[in-house]
Amino acid sequence: MPTPLLRSAELRILETRYDSVVPPLMERAGRAAAEFARHLLQGSRAPVLVFAGPGNNGGDARVAARVLRQQGVQVVVVGSGGEVPAGDYGLVVDGLFGIGLTRPVTGAWAGLIERINAFPGPVLALDIPSGLDGDTGRLLGATVRATHTISFIGGKPGLYTLDGPDHCGEVNVEDLGLRLDGFSGALLGVADFRECLKPRAKNSHKGSHGSLAVIGGAAGMTGAALLAARAGLKLGAGRVFVGLLQPLAVDPLQPELMLRSADAALGQATAIVIGPGLGESDAAMEILRRTASADFPLLLDADALNLLATHPVVAMRISHRAAPTIITPHPAEAARLLTTTTETVQADRVGAALELAQRFKAHVALKGCGTVIACPDGRWRVNTSGNPGLASGGSGDVLSGIAGALLAQGWPPAAALSGAVHLHGAAADALAAAGAGPIGMAAGELIPVARALLNRLIANA
Repeated sequence: MPTPLLRSAELRILETRYDSVVPPLMERAGRAAAEFARHLLQGSRAPVLVFAGPGNNGGDARVAARVLRQQGVQVVVVGSGGEVPAGDYGLVVDGLFGIGLTRPVTGAWAGLIERINAFPGPVLALDIPSGLDGDTGRLLGATVRATHTISFIGGKPGLYTLDGPDHCGEVNVEDLGLRLDGFSGALLGVADFRECLKPRAKNSHKGSHGSLAVIGGAAGMTGAALLAARAGLKLGAGRVFVGLLQPLAVDPLQPELMLRSADAALGQATAIVIGPGLGESDAAMEILRRTASADFPLLLDADALNLLATHPVVAMRISHRAAPTIITPHPAEAARLLTTTTETVQADRVGAALELAQRFKAHVALKGCGTVIACPDGRWRVNTSGNPGLASGGSGDVLSGIAGALLAQGWPPAAALSGAVHLHGAAADALAAAGAGPIGMAAGELIPVARALLNRLIANA
């Protein structure tokens, strides 16, 4: 079962529903926190310093402190306005502010957070690090940098996207014994595309695995289209046609790719990726206009999205397509599509992705730290694979090619996008673990690693 991600409004409903549960939720949270604190202490007899704020988060912290004392652990509790006594502590517990925080942390509270962040040992945040917006991952002034976070009832999206991963450390989710159903958000995992992980029949041929067309590659930008096409080929599309706006005879590194005019490539496809290196010329716009009417799966990226943002008639046509549509914007492209600012998109990544999914009736991957996948039916996921090595030229083109390959092989759009985002990030993680990143990781290096990971998943399914 995927780990549910709950926004504050959903959490408030759950808290009301279970208001009379025995033991109470605060008691359950405090006991779970105390148990995890004992785990982090690893048998150390050093005292624990607990920061307890004025709200429910502080209540959880005080319960944890009481339970730890009952178990023989020396505990020092610091409340609002309290002095921080000197000492050699084995663990600091952050229970200052929870999901109810709406204003920036300043003044004396910010001073306490500075003391927490100066602690050289482990720091356990209760529910979310104080100062972090649990819904969005925004920093609300001074923010705790925890080594560990225990998130109660379900995960919080802000722990996994935007600035959350830089502040929450290792995240553990404790459901407090509650049954959760009907949630629309969750962490992305292999379960989201497991049904598509099937071995190929021995009696198959290249036509059995679809034909992908990659449209793009204007003058000076052919590399973007070739990267997407190479990814499409090595992630399993039976045939890959590359419709380049700048003619090229052959890809010397991947001669299996069939280079065509854009129209010729479109005529032989069962799935399309359009946008990598496309440019924003009149010719590019005309190709996009024709492609929008295709009756098979379509993925739009990069310049195709920038063109959509300035041509509302074509954007409307995209939103009325009967065949599946995927869009993979980075935050600036998402802002153009929504006629807003990049800062506004980043301030609520889940909300922005869901709005795009509704507006274009498309499956959306809003790229960035904690890529957000949103579906037209309101489901959403946050991806946890990947690292800063993906912040390099061509990485998004490779993602588009991977997703296009899975679409060409008949994967449904939600599964294709989920699988591609997971594999893309997991490939980056594997490269970093092998010493080939995150610094200096090149987009093309992701392709053979993603291929190996996909084959391994299928073999173990």
